[in-house]
Amino acid sequence: MFMNTEQNKDIARRFSEDIINKGDMMVADELIDMNYINYNPIPGQMPGLEGFKKSVSALQAAIAFQETIEALVAEGDTVAVRAVRQGTHTGPFMGVPATGKQVSVTAIYILRIVNGKIKEAWLNWDTLGLLQQIGAVQIPGQAGR
Repeated sequence: MFMNTEQNKDIARRFSEDIINKGDMMVADELIDMNYINYNPIPGQMPGLEGFKKSVSALQAAIAFQETIEALVAEGDTVAVRAVRQGTHTGPFMGVPATGKQVSVTAIYILRIVNGKIKEAWLNWDTLGLLQQIGAVQIPGQAGR
């Protein structure tokens, strides 16, 4: 089944709104390919759809992000998304216990969509900035501020 760029953009929007923001794993079953490949996985993420679902659930338990899409660009089977993710650090994240701090990080990701399902993803988000915001990493020259 051929999907045009507008249909692929709609899939990217549903990925953001229903999976990232709402944690709806039934939508993940619908939109994510069983053999999904994440080229920038969260440390410890297992491959495929099940690995994706476990990682999103763990991330939502640590920081219930709400993602706002700022830009979508699509060509062929590829959609690029620029977004901001905001949330509260309420659970362990990368070995850092919950701090209750509000965080905001930028994210850029590229999704490859085949036959209406997300087959591959490349994600780049500001992990260092997030770790700085929760106090896990100090900015040189700003310690104690």
